[in-house]
Amino acid sequence: MAKVWQHPFLNVFRHFKVGEWKRSTKEGDVAPVTDKTLKCTVYRVRGSVSAGNYIQLPKTSTQSLGLTGRYLYVLFRPLPAKHFVIHLDVATEDSQVIRVSFSNLFKEFKSTATWLQFPFICEAGLSVKELASVAPSGARWTCLQLDLHDILLVYLNRRYGHLKSVKLCASLLVKSLYTSDLCFDPAVTMAEAQRAKLPVTPVPREMAFPVPKGESWYDHYVHIRFPSDSSKASPEPVRKSCSPPEADFLGRMLQVLPHPVAFSNPFQDTLPSMVQMFGPTASCQAPSVPRPLPEVSLFCERSEVPSTNGPSDRSQERSTGPEITDKHAAGNGVHVSAPKPTMVPVALEDVAVHELSDRKQNGQEMALDKNLFQPRSFLPDPILRLKGVIGFGGHSTKWALWTKDGAAVVYPCHAVIVVLHIDTREQRFFLGHTDKVSALALDGSSLLLASAQARPPSMLRLWDFHTGECLSLFRSPAHVLCSLSFSNSGALLCGVGKDCHGRTMVVAWGTAQVGRGGAAALLAKVHTRVDIQAFEVALFDETRMASCGQGSVQLWRLRGGQLRSCPVDLGEHRVLELTDLAFGRAQDGHMLYVCGRSGHILEIDHQRMAVRHARRLLPTRSPGGPLSQKQTFSSGPGICISSLSVSQALCAMGSEDGYLRLWPLDFSSVLLEAEHEGPVTSVCISPDGQRVLSTTSSGHLGFLDIPSREYSMLVRSHTAPVLALATEGSRGQLATVSQDHTVRVWDLATLQQLYDLRSPEEAPCTIAFHPMRPALFCGFSSGAVRSFSLEAAEVLVEHRCHRGPVTGLAASPDGSLLFSSCSWGTLAQYHCASTPCRVLRVAANMVCRDAHPTPNALVVSGDSRLLAFVGPSRHVVTVMNAASLEELLQIDVGALDLASSRLDSAVAVCFGPGPPGYLLVSTSSNTVTVLDTTSGRVVRELPGVHPVACPSLALSWDARFLLTATDRAIKVWDYPTKPCPGCQVYIGHSEPVHAVAFTPDQQQLLSVGDAIFLWDILGPLERSPPGSAGDSPGAPPTCETSLDAKQLEDTVSGANGLPRQQVPEPSPASPLQLGICAGPLKGDGGAFSLSDEEGSSDESHSPEGLHQASSLPMLVKEASARSIGRAQVHPSARPDCYRHFLARHKTSPLVRSASVSDASVECLLLKAVVGYNGNGRANVVWKPDTGFFAYTCGCLVVVEDLHSGAQQHWLGHPEEISTLALSHDAQVLASASGCSGTTSRCHIRIWNVPGGSCRHLISYHTTAVQALAFSPDDKLLVTLGDYRDCTLALWSMATHELLSSTRLPAPVHGVAFNPRDAGELACVGQGAVTLWLLQQRGTSLHLQVRREPIPEEVGAGELTSLCFGAAPLLYCGSNTGRVCVWDASAGRCFLAWDADDGEIGVLLCSGARLLSGSNTRRLRLWAVGAVPELRCKGSCARSSSVLMERELTLDGAVVSAVFHDSMDMGVVGTTAGTLWYISWAEGTSTRLISGHRSKVNEVVFSPSASHWATCSDDGSVRVWSLASMELLIQFQVLNQSCLCLAWSPPSCGSPEQQQVVAGYSDGTLRVFSIARIAMQLKMHPHQAALMAVAYSADGQIILSGDKDGLVAVSRPRTGMTFRILSDHRGALISTIQSTNKEYGDFGAQGADLWLAASSDQRISIWAADWPRGHCELVDWLSSPSPTLTEVASHPLPCLVAFCPWDGALLVCAGLGVHPEVAFYNLHQKQVVERIPLPFYAVSLSLSPGAHLVAIGFAEHVLRLVDCESGAVRDFAGHDDVVQLCRFAPSARLLFSVAHSDILVWEVTGHWASGGASSSGPPLG
Repeated sequence: MAKVWQHPFLNVFRHFKVGEWKRSTKEGDVAPVTDKTLKCTVYRVRGSVSAGNYIQLPKTSTQSLGLTGRYLYVLFRPLPAKHFVIHLDVATEDSQVIRVSFSNLFKEFKSTATWLQFPFICEAGLSVKELASVAPSGARWTCLQLDLHDILLVYLNRRYGHLKSVKLCASLLVKSLYTSDLCFDPAVTMAEAQRAKLPVTPVPREMAFPVPKGESWYDHYVHIRFPSDSSKASPEPVRKSCSPPEADFLGRMLQVLPHPVAFSNPFQDTLPSMVQMFGPTASCQAPSVPRPLPEVSLFCERSEVPSTNGPSDRSQERSTGPEITDKHAAGNGVHVSAPKPTMVPVALEDVAVHELSDRKQNGQEMALDKNLFQPRSFLPDPILRLKGVIGFGGHSTKWALWTKDGAAVVYPCHAVIVVLHIDTREQRFFLGHTDKVSALALDGSSLLLASAQARPPSMLRLWDFHTGECLSLFRSPAHVLCSLSFSNSGALLCGVGKDCHGRTMVVAWGTAQVGRGGAAALLAKVHTRVDIQAFEVALFDETRMASCGQGSVQLWRLRGGQLRSCPVDLGEHRVLELTDLAFGRAQDGHMLYVCGRSGHILEIDHQRMAVRHARRLLPTRSPGGPLSQKQTFSSGPGICISSLSVSQALCAMGSEDGYLRLWPLDFSSVLLEAEHEGPVTSVCISPDGQRVLSTTSSGHLGFLDIPSREYSMLVRSHTAPVLALATEGSRGQLATVSQDHTVRVWDLATLQQLYDLRSPEEAPCTIAFHPMRPALFCGFSSGAVRSFSLEAAEVLVEHRCHRGPVTGLAASPDGSLLFSSCSWGTLAQYHCASTPCRVLRVAANMVCRDAHPTPNALVVSGDSRLLAFVGPSRHVVTVMNAASLEELLQIDVGALDLASSRLDSAVAVCFGPGPPGYLLVSTSSNTVTVLDTTSGRVVRELPGVHPVACPSLALSWDARFLLTATDRAIKVWDYPTKPCPGCQVYIGHSEPVHAVAFTPDQQQLLSVGDAIFLWDILGPLERSPPGSAGDSPGAPPTCETSLDAKQLEDTVSGANGLPRQQVPEPSPASPLQLGICAGPLKGDGGAFSLSDEEGSSDESHSPEGLHQASSLPMLVKEASARSIGRAQVHPSARPDCYRHFLARHKTSPLVRSASVSDASVECLLLKAVVGYNGNGRANVVWKPDTGFFAYTCGCLVVVEDLHSGAQQHWLGHPEEISTLALSHDAQVLASASGCSGTTSRCHIRIWNVPGGSCRHLISYHTTAVQALAFSPDDKLLVTLGDYRDCTLALWSMATHELLSSTRLPAPVHGVAFNPRDAGELACVGQGAVTLWLLQQRGTSLHLQVRREPIPEEVGAGELTSLCFGAAPLLYCGSNTGRVCVWDASAGRCFLAWDADDGEIGVLLCSGARLLSGSNTRRLRLWAVGAVPELRCKGSCARSSSVLMERELTLDGAVVSAVFHDSMDMGVVGTTAGTLWYISWAEGTSTRLISGHRSKVNEVVFSPSASHWATCSDDGSVRVWSLASMELLIQFQVLNQSCLCLAWSPPSCGSPEQQQVVAGYSDGTLRVFSIARIAMQLKMHPHQAALMAVAYSADGQIILSGDKDGLVAVSRPRTGMTFRILSDHRGALISTIQSTNKEYGDFGAQGADLWLAASSDQRISIWAADWPRGHCELVDWLSSPSPTLTEVASHPLPCLVAFCPWDGALLVCAGLGVHPEVAFYNLHQKQVVERIPLPFYAVSLSLSPGAHLVAIGFAEHVLRLVDCESGAVRDFAGHDDVVQLCRFAPSARLLFSVAHSDILVWEVTGHWASGGASSSGPPLG
């Protein structure tokens, strides 16, 4: 119920005083208006960007509304032809915040653990394509009634707590919001209800909509209730309507919302949506509304099936409802025969559950009533049987039990319970849980097994342990159960858990009648306030129990149907945190043993309820104390004991130091101990007392045999979900990749682990075996691909061809080739027939970008001839020749289903056995499409394979079975059956299945997700593919592993798992020992890499030439519980901190052979640079006293006069500059850039500010420089490397020598000198502040380090920025938005406050003011004058004295800031590439420097040469002044890239009629008016992205070319496209140009001559008479493309232009196999001149004045060629591919572009007018 003050309803707007905006906030265009319909004031929220125009309650995200009403009523009206978004942040009972969003922007329902997105459909009866669309013109006022309780329960199975916040985003009108626990009927007023005595709750007066007298409420308004009553069983919301006939209503509903696939999960697989239907509420209960089949078809759990009336209606009834008996055969997977997916849906009440008695196995089979439909299955049924599971734990690793005879152990593996026989290693299974098992208990006779699952509400199962039959299934009163305990006889079961309010609950059931056909009886339940960590029923008395927890031991008794407890007086031990307990025998009866985290062991007399003895387990050597010879019990720091078990003579203890120890019951000395590879979580002594079972948090399960003193490892497992797998045939091995950063190799016969590859810093993503050799290939998140030898257990080679995470890895079956792909779209081919493998080809933009690693991303056909992958977009599947990488076929998956309203995309691919050659493609529309790899035609389709897209699929080699996976189930299909193959569904995984595969012998299959499942195939299959390597007589012999699994363990000397026979002498503490490095590691490295001095190759080979490096993983052979040696590694993954500089990816490196012209003979002068590098960090400097102002753009330092705008440009850096620093006297500037292909270390240049010259060049860091800082006296310079370099260096500014350097143990985010002490500097990083003290000893400089950890109460996490304030204060910003203040002299933090919602990257302090800038785009000014006084209060200081003075929101994350000492004014740089002038006095921000952040695609000029325009990938078109280079106009199109641009010619009209036309990636053309600053016209002539556009000579025609090779001819006056030319179809149109010609010239009519060039080196020249509609081909040029081996990965365009000084000439580049510029004469039809080039050209421009040609190269060089004299000049200044160069109409200026950096050059001297007397220097 809602709180009293919220009952019966609450007007949210009135309560929070919306309008005053003190407790709420508004952004953008929000205004109160008077609505004519409602005749009252409402709020209008409008704007083109929903995220920038909104009303938010409460004001900040740190506050909460705290509204507990079940229903939220939103009274609103969508604005016509607009989109709107409503965000609700709802808190659950366990304080989890869930975002629930409704919008007509959403195309489909989406659900995550923290976000529900519902599409809102504004009109009924629309087509599927129009479902998610803008509001119609007649949109009406709507009462949206949201049942928050049911929304969370139905879709996320969570309990509603309260409404935290509401955000109403444009565009809509809103009257108010109301919350209530009452379900109002908005169509009935209070007076009407009283008069007609209606059984409904009428709407309150202030919520009512006015209705004209005599008319119906539904004629004017809309009421939507979500979820509706029927949608609680099915998430499809039922729309309320009575006006249309019922048949019509149902028909439209079936059309709009297609029914879900049968056997789907109703809470996860359906597509809910919000649809406005007009009509009264009375007809919402349509009996034939389609609903998905319930989950009961998969699991025989009637009590877990949602009821027809919703989950909340019967929640109380089901807690003690009837129990269902289901039988699960040991060793069999639960499965169900699935019918044809496209069957008629049935209502829940029509589903019948049957137990198939004619099955020989004991598995429970579920089917649907035969009267409804006939399922199609195939024989044998079931086709699969679960044989083995690799995994342990899931929810917890503390549950592992002995059977009574000690011959087997019982443990959970996620949702499966496994019984493992010790001697035979055979497994049998208990299947039926639908979530992870949270607790286990076995009675003393091993007859009854109890288990509970984790997800609330907790379900309990009681099993017949010997038969595997589930005897009883019931729900626990406790919401979550964490512990179970049986009495010795099995008649009593006790459980401990939490109720729905988080209170501890103890429950007791009577289970004596369960095995005799009866049910479990609830005997007692009680709530308790004490903490319970362990609970156990006494062995000697079934009515007595004991529990322990934080500071308490409770003795319990069950009597008279009640559970009562009594605390034990612990005395001085009442403060201990107790973890486990056990009953044991003593000389005078029974004793209770309790252990704790502090190392204490308490012996408690349960009869006297007193502590008899208290002992403590201490380390062998106390810190700073003398060595002792044995364990002692005294004061001091203890060892945390996590578990204990007691037998008649022994006590076994497991501790977090990784040891299992055995003690006598008098605890006189340790008898045995065994070291594990992680903290021990539980121990259990076998009933005979001869063995001790132990588990660890690292997923290990093993036992210690006491008589033989041997330790045996039973189970090793991944500790995180498994992502991918690979199998190897000759040795029967399996390799898996997991999110726990490990790659493990398993023996498929024994399911034992053989190898373990650990990579703490970079996550492994993909895996593949070499088909012929014992080698393993692995791709990592860093982009590395490494080859490992399984025989030598070492790294063979490493390749660094990729920049992004490796998403796919595949080896050809013949073992000759290996392929890899990454998220940046790069495809790499390797030759792996010999060792080591080497790179053959690397091709960019081949594979789908931004894809996630998947096992089916790359596939190679069985004959090794074909390669298939998804790319270059997710809608296209490409088939290539595997050897030559020649593209054979491209299939547009999105075009396969023309009737679909959604653009389909490919998810996974798989080759079928050939011949014939078929390719199976899993699509986002939940189908599997079979394609012919020769023609690309669709052979067949399997629609509705799964309710969601299938991420992995596999086809057996005899094409008998198709295996698919999605969510938590796998399906086996009878593939040969057409057209509707039958399938069988198998469950068991508790998390989504990521990969499936058949074993090499085709007799088994594997599925991986939460664990590794091995299934036996009961049907006949061929053992190997026809024509495979295994069957081929000529196949080379395969290598056999020299050691089997057992020998591998035995080879490790001294680490065979034997427990120590006696306690060894104490030794100094060593780090946790995790494995044995089997490779030839040196020192403590454990990895190999090629040093910079050995060359620039991306490959590294072993063992020669390998050097120690700590960033690579190590391959270890598994030993036993104890092992030795682990290499110390350093992190290489980028921290989650935007403060770190990450250089922009360069598509081509700077080559060493490129030289530039001497300054004395330069013909180009760099006049201006347009843009600021928002990718840099702290790359702006300003000295207000002298006026010096500098910033970076690419590899240039730009020095600008803020008054005149004049620029100086300091060149010298070969790569992008990361940061700047200015000395305090403003005489020296330091700049740093990253390393490149020509330099092995980062360049740091020291500049003389007055003269603008480079004083010195220093280098030390190897990857990038994160920060620079001068000491207060300017005598020292400190340089900080980035997260990959992790070094700090100190330089002398007098001699420029390196004084000192140190290797940092972890990445550091910032460094600063103390402005009052040149000998002190500070660094911030993860979890600590590091203070450095510089000491001069003779001629050497030494650093003393003091590391101060962040107090937990500060909650800062990771410190990302710092600055010194008034002495001795140090301010630090964190990634959580907090600012903490440190006393630098004392090294303590005394104050912290929430300064922002995001990461703080910039801090500046001067006087009593502090400036903070963050990645939330906010810039805030704080008054910190009272902080020095708070330092004296220490930890009692409060942050209320810190006040925020001002706040500004900029256009991007703040990366740089520099301010005047008064902090009144300054300059701030953002990631959007903008420099802002900030005036706090005026509260304004003024744009100083602006540039594109994304790639610039075109530069064009106005005919008058007064303006120029650019377009970019960010969707913007910007118009600039040519005189001042200032931005004048910006046109922005969201979610599209602007790829081409053209300015209307002078013949188009007066200057007031000037226009620009832009082409976008969605195929649209937009015409913008410059004078009106508005879009004038929008056309959509293309379906593919537009790549080139041009006006005709008279400006009346627009020519446009797209990515597919089509050229469209359109008239901008009418907006009509009247002609499409397809001569270039199949190749991208790279250039379109139009010019004037003489009428009749070239034998063709018309005054227009235009050309089009495509990427396949074809050029067409056309003559046109557009007024008459004539257009004919004049000439056609084509040339062979450059071969792949000759060209870099950057795609080469075909460049062509009409020669401005000779109308009969075409100037072409890229038209041939050699790099050259060719002059083609249109009259002579031949090339008349060739100018050779050193590299292939990527851009070309011809001067309209002199005979000059400007050429841009991928090698970062701009070349100017004089065609008359042959003179050549090369110019540097760019740090990337020069993708554009354009002469201005005046011929005096030349613009060149590299990515987003625009350089403006002035053509000087006689070069501007034509002619040069001498030739320039040649290229080296």
